[in-house]
Amino acid sequence: MGTNRVVQGRMVTPERLAELIEGSDVMDAEPIEDADRDCPECGSDVLTVGYMPSALAFVTGWKCQECEWSETDRDE
Repeated sequence: MGTNRVVQGRMVTPERLAELIEGSDVMDAEPIEDADRDCPECGSDVLTVGYMPSALAFVTGWKCQECEWSETDRDE
């Protein structure tokens, strides 16, 4: 409860935020938290969410609340 946040003007659930970062459906997501950092593109607040894109993977993702910027901690 209370984990929905506004991102780019829309209210999103943890799962939806994870899907925005991942670019596809995710299996599960943890509650959204404030990241202790600013967006490198626009300087706005950044949110972080841990999620499972598949049964065997766990990823931490970051997403700006105002612009399109996002990144993950997975090794590219």
